[in-house]
Amino acid sequence: MTSTVSAFDFKARSVDGRDVSLSDYAGKVLLVVNVASACGFTPQYSGLEALQRRFGERGFSVLGFPCNQFGAQEPGDEESIKTFCETRFGVSFPLFAKIAVNGDETHPLFAFLKAAKPGILGTESIKWNFTKFLLDRHGEVIGRYAPATTPESLEKDIEAALG
Repeated sequence: MTSTVSAFDFKARSVDGRDVSLSDYAGKVLLVVNVASACGFTPQYSGLEALQRRFGERGFSVLGFPCNQFGAQEPGDEESIKTFCETRFGVSFPLFAKIAVNGDETHPLFAFLKAAKPGILGTESIKWNFTKFLLDRHGEVIGRYAPATTPESLEKDIEAALG
């Protein structure tokens, strides 16, 4: 029997500076998103929060990972990111500390996500902010969505994953 790695095998630092084991989310359907506060797609925070509110009670969560690798569109520190998200968009879903999603410093979770579900033409690299990964209740990647894909358009896929 071979052991398989899932998203639940990783850890990340919360926006509040706590180390969080993603195993805390075992059994939930997750939408993992690299986010930014000064991006043309930043208004998607509203749609992500709407998904959180609509499906959260059924075992779903958005996980937001700020990233400053695309056009330096997440220049702030964790406190300013948290404040921006809460006051401007009413974000209640978990936010994490700023990470890299590409290159030598890629966070291990994103290395796993990209390898599990490559993008167009098999490329693993993330092209821009608000790339989304949908994970099933076992931490397996079941969908990868481009930045321009709106959170609202993911409702059917989330419904299907929730069962």
